Amino acid sequence: MRPIERGDVPLDANEQPKEFSAYKYARQDLIDRMGEYCSYCEMRLNASLAVEHVKPKVNHPDLRLQWSNFLLACGNCNSIKGSTDIELDDFYWPDRDNTFLAIEYQEGGRVRANPNLTPGQMKKAEKTIKLTGLDRVPGNDSAASDRRWINRREAWDIAVDSLKDLKKDDSKSMRRQIVRTAKAGYWSVWMTVFRTDADMRRRFIEEFRGTSKECFDGDCNEVHRPDGAI
Repeated sequence: MRPIERGDVPLDANEQPKEFSAYKYARQDLIDRMGEYCSYCEMRLNASLAVEHVKPKVNHPDLRLQWSNFLLACGNCNSIKGSTDIELDDFYWPDRDNTFLAIEYQEGGRVRANPNLTPGQMKKAEKTIKLTGLDRVPGNDSAASDRRWINRREAWDIAVDSLKDLKKDDSKSMRRQIVRTAKAGYWSVWMTVFRTDADMRRRFIEEFRGTSKECFDGDCNEVHRPDGAI
Protein backbone atom coordinates (compact mmCIF):
# COMPACT_ATOMS: atom_id res chain seq x y z
CA MET A 1 0.00 0.00 0.00
CA ARG A 2 1.61 3.23 -1.15
CA PRO A 3 2.31 5.73 1.65
CA ILE A 4 0.89 9.08 0.59
CA GLU A 5 0.86 12.75 1.51
CA ARG A 6 -2.63 14.24 1.45
CA GLY A 7 -1.34 17.50 2.87
CA ASP A 8 -3.24 20.31 4.56
CA VAL A 9 -6.65 21.38 3.35
CA PRO A 10 -6.26 23.21 0.00
CA LEU A 11 -6.88 26.94 -0.27
CA ASP A 12 -9.62 28.70 -2.19
CA ALA A 13 -9.26 31.69 -4.52
CA ASN A 14 -9.00 33.98 -1.50
CA GLU A 15 -6.16 31.94 0.00
CA GLN A 16 -8.47 30.59 2.69
CA PRO A 17 -8.89 26.92 3.62
CA LYS A 18 -11.58 25.41 1.43
CA GLU A 19 -14.93 24.50 2.90
CA PHE A 20 -16.63 21.75 0.94
CA SER A 21 -20.41 21.92 0.60
CA ALA A 22 -20.38 18.25 -0.44
CA TYR A 23 -17.57 15.75 -0.06
CA LYS A 24 -17.59 14.93 -3.78
CA TYR A 25 -16.21 18.41 -4.44
CA ALA A 26 -12.96 17.38 -2.75
CA ARG A 27 -12.30 14.78 -5.43
CA GLN A 28 -10.28 16.98 -7.79
CA ASP A 29 -8.13 18.35 -4.99
CA LEU A 30 -7.41 14.82 -3.77
CA ILE A 31 -6.48 13.73 -7.28
CA ASP A 32 -4.24 16.77 -7.65
CA ARG A 33 -2.43 15.77 -4.47
CA MET A 34 -2.27 11.97 -4.87
CA GLY A 35 -3.09 11.06 -8.47
CA GLU A 36 -5.95 8.96 -9.85
CA TYR A 37 -5.22 5.94 -7.68
CA CYS A 38 -7.14 4.07 -5.02
CA SER A 39 -5.45 4.86 -1.72
CA TYR A 40 -5.77 1.21 -0.69
CA CYS A 41 -5.36 -1.20 -3.63
CA GLU A 42 -3.52 1.32 -5.87
CA MET A 43 -5.68 0.66 -8.91
CA ARG A 44 -5.72 3.57 -11.32
CA LEU A 45 -9.23 4.83 -12.04
CA ASN A 46 -10.93 7.95 -13.34
CA ALA A 47 -14.69 8.38 -13.28
CA SER A 48 -15.31 5.67 -10.67
CA LEU A 49 -12.72 6.88 -8.16
CA ALA A 50 -14.66 7.91 -5.07
CA VAL A 51 -13.98 10.24 -2.17
CA GLU A 52 -13.67 7.80 0.72
CA HIS A 53 -14.24 8.61 4.38
CA VAL A 54 -11.58 7.10 6.62
CA LYS A 55 -13.99 7.26 9.55
CA PRO A 56 -17.40 6.31 8.09
CA LYS A 57 -19.61 9.35 7.60
CA VAL A 58 -22.71 7.52 8.78
CA ASN A 59 -21.10 7.10 12.20
CA HIS A 60 -19.25 10.40 12.22
CA PRO A 61 -21.41 13.04 10.53
CA ASP A 62 -19.16 15.74 11.98
CA LEU A 63 -16.34 14.40 9.76
CA ARG A 64 -18.46 14.17 6.61
CA LEU A 65 -16.88 17.27 5.04
CA GLN A 66 -13.48 17.21 6.77
CA TRP A 67 -10.46 17.14 4.47
CA SER A 68 -8.49 15.17 7.07
CA ASN A 69 -11.05 12.35 6.79
CA PHE A 70 -10.82 12.01 2.99
CA LEU A 71 -8.94 9.50 0.87
CA LEU A 72 -9.62 8.09 -2.61
CA ALA A 73 -11.00 4.59 -3.15
CA CYS A 74 -12.17 2.26 -5.86
CA GLY A 75 -15.61 0.69 -5.63
CA ASN A 76 -14.35 -2.61 -4.24
CA CYS A 77 -12.19 -1.15 -1.47
CA ASN A 78 -14.87 1.37 -0.59
CA SER A 79 -17.68 -1.18 -0.37
CA ILE A 80 -15.69 -3.81 1.54
CA LYS A 81 -14.52 -1.23 4.07
CA GLY A 82 -18.14 -0.15 4.32
CA SER A 83 -19.61 1.76 7.23
CA THR A 84 -18.39 -0.36 10.11
CA ASP A 85 -17.09 1.96 12.80
CA ILE A 86 -13.37 1.59 13.44
CA GLU A 87 -10.64 2.72 15.76
CA LEU A 88 -7.94 4.36 13.66
CA ASP A 89 -5.13 3.05 15.85
CA ASP A 90 -6.17 -0.54 15.13
CA PHE A 91 -4.99 -0.20 11.52
CA TYR A 92 -2.20 1.25 9.41
CA TRP A 93 -3.16 4.14 7.14
CA PRO A 94 -1.45 5.32 3.93
CA ASP A 95 -1.63 8.98 4.97
CA ARG A 96 -0.23 8.36 8.48
CA ASP A 97 2.09 5.34 8.35
CA ASN A 98 4.56 3.68 6.03
CA THR A 99 2.07 1.13 4.75
CA PHE A 100 4.61 -0.16 2.22
CA LEU A 101 6.71 -1.30 5.18
CA ALA A 102 3.71 -3.06 6.74
CA ILE A 103 2.47 -4.98 3.70
CA GLU A 104 4.56 -7.26 1.52
CA TYR A 105 3.83 -7.81 -2.17
CA GLN A 106 4.71 -11.23 -3.56
CA GLU A 107 5.10 -12.95 -6.88
CA GLY A 108 1.83 -13.10 -8.72
CA GLY A 109 0.52 -9.94 -7.06
CA ARG A 110 -0.49 -11.52 -3.77
CA VAL A 111 -0.19 -9.56 -0.55
CA ARG A 112 0.49 -10.45 3.07
CA ALA A 113 1.67 -8.78 6.25
CA ASN A 114 5.42 -8.22 6.25
CA PRO A 115 6.83 -11.33 8.01
CA ASN A 116 9.60 -9.21 9.56
CA LEU A 117 7.14 -7.29 11.72
CA THR A 118 6.74 -7.80 15.43
CA PRO A 119 3.72 -9.91 16.48
CA GLY A 120 1.78 -6.77 17.39
CA GLN A 121 2.65 -5.06 14.12
CA MET A 122 1.79 -8.25 12.21
CA LYS A 123 -1.69 -8.39 13.72
CA LYS A 124 -2.26 -4.74 12.84
CA ALA A 125 -1.03 -5.22 9.27
CA GLU A 126 -3.29 -8.24 8.81
CA LYS A 127 -6.27 -6.22 10.03
CA THR A 128 -5.33 -3.47 7.56
CA ILE A 129 -5.30 -5.96 4.69
CA LYS A 130 -8.67 -7.43 5.74
CA LEU A 131 -10.25 -3.97 6.07
CA THR A 132 -10.53 -3.60 2.29
CA GLY A 133 -10.01 -7.25 1.29
CA LEU A 134 -6.62 -6.75 -0.34
CA ASP A 135 -5.88 -10.46 0.04
CA ARG A 136 -9.02 -11.59 -1.75
CA VAL A 137 -8.72 -13.68 -4.90
CA PRO A 138 -11.56 -14.20 -7.38
CA GLY A 139 -13.85 -17.10 -6.68
CA ASN A 140 -16.90 -18.23 -8.61
CA ASP A 141 -17.84 -14.71 -9.61
CA SER A 142 -19.31 -14.67 -13.10
CA ALA A 143 -19.89 -10.92 -12.81
CA ALA A 144 -16.12 -10.40 -12.31
CA SER A 145 -16.94 -7.67 -9.81
CA ASP A 146 -13.62 -7.82 -7.96
CA ARG A 147 -10.67 -7.94 -10.32
CA ARG A 148 -8.14 -6.31 -8.03
CA TRP A 149 -5.94 -9.36 -7.59
CA ILE A 150 -6.12 -10.24 -11.31
CA ASN A 151 -5.11 -6.71 -12.25
CA ARG A 152 -2.32 -6.71 -9.67
CA ARG A 153 -1.05 -10.05 -11.02
CA GLU A 154 -1.02 -8.63 -14.55
CA ALA A 155 0.90 -5.61 -13.30
CA TRP A 156 3.41 -7.96 -11.65
CA ASP A 157 3.99 -9.82 -14.91
CA ILE A 158 4.45 -6.55 -16.81
CA ALA A 159 6.89 -5.30 -14.18
CA VAL A 160 8.92 -8.53 -14.40
CA ASP A 161 9.07 -8.25 -18.20
CA SER A 162 10.09 -4.60 -17.86
CA LEU A 163 12.93 -5.59 -15.55
CA LYS A 164 14.14 -8.10 -18.14
CA ASP A 165 13.97 -5.40 -20.83
CA LEU A 166 16.01 -3.07 -18.64
CA LYS A 167 18.73 -5.69 -18.22
CA LYS A 168 18.98 -5.92 -22.01
CA ASP A 169 18.91 -2.16 -22.55
CA ASP A 170 19.85 -0.16 -19.48
CA SER A 171 19.35 3.29 -20.96
CA LYS A 172 17.80 6.50 -19.69
CA SER A 173 15.06 6.23 -22.29
CA MET A 174 14.21 2.68 -21.18
CA ARG A 175 14.03 3.80 -17.55
CA ARG A 176 11.71 6.65 -18.50
CA GLN A 177 9.52 4.27 -20.49
CA ILE A 178 9.27 1.85 -17.56
CA VAL A 179 8.03 4.67 -15.32
CA ARG A 180 5.42 5.62 -17.90
CA THR A 181 4.27 2.01 -17.99
CA ALA A 182 4.23 1.77 -14.19
CA LYS A 183 1.95 4.77 -13.87
CA ALA A 184 -0.89 2.58 -15.13
CA GLY A 185 -1.15 1.51 -11.49
CA TYR A 186 0.04 -0.70 -8.63
CA TRP A 187 3.01 1.30 -7.39
CA SER A 188 3.87 -1.28 -4.69
CA VAL A 189 4.21 -4.02 -7.28
CA TRP A 190 6.74 -1.99 -9.26
CA MET A 191 8.64 -1.00 -6.13
CA THR A 192 8.87 -4.66 -5.15
CA VAL A 193 9.95 -6.04 -8.52
CA PHE A 194 12.63 -3.34 -8.79
CA ARG A 195 13.66 -3.69 -5.13
CA THR A 196 17.40 -3.83 -5.94
CA ASP A 197 17.44 -0.85 -8.32
CA ALA A 198 17.59 2.32 -6.24
CA ASP A 199 17.39 4.57 -9.30
CA MET A 200 14.13 3.02 -10.51
CA ARG A 201 12.69 3.11 -7.02
CA ARG A 202 13.57 6.78 -6.78
CA ARG A 203 11.80 7.40 -10.07
CA PHE A 204 8.66 5.62 -8.88
CA ILE A 205 8.66 7.60 -5.64
CA GLU A 206 9.10 10.90 -7.45
CA GLU A 207 6.81 10.28 -10.43
CA PHE A 208 3.80 8.93 -8.56
CA ARG A 209 2.23 12.12 -7.29
CA GLY A 210 1.78 12.36 -3.54
CA THR A 211 4.05 9.47 -2.54
CA SER A 212 5.51 10.15 0.90
CA LYS A 213 9.26 10.64 0.44
CA GLU A 214 9.87 10.62 4.18
CA CYS A 215 9.08 6.90 4.20
CA PHE A 216 12.33 6.10 2.35
CA ASP A 217 16.01 6.61 3.06
CA GLY A 218 18.69 7.92 0.69
CA ASP A 219 18.92 4.52 -1.01
CA CYS A 220 15.14 4.37 -1.41
CA ASN A 221 14.69 1.62 1.16
CA GLU A 222 11.52 1.82 3.23
CA VAL A 223 11.92 3.20 6.74
CA HIS A 224 9.69 4.01 9.70
CA ARG A 225 7.54 7.06 8.93
CA PRO A 226 8.24 9.96 11.29
CA ASP A 227 5.33 10.30 13.76
CA GLY A 228 3.70 7.19 12.25
CA ALA A 229 2.91 3.88 13.94
CA ILE A 230 5.28 2.19 11.47
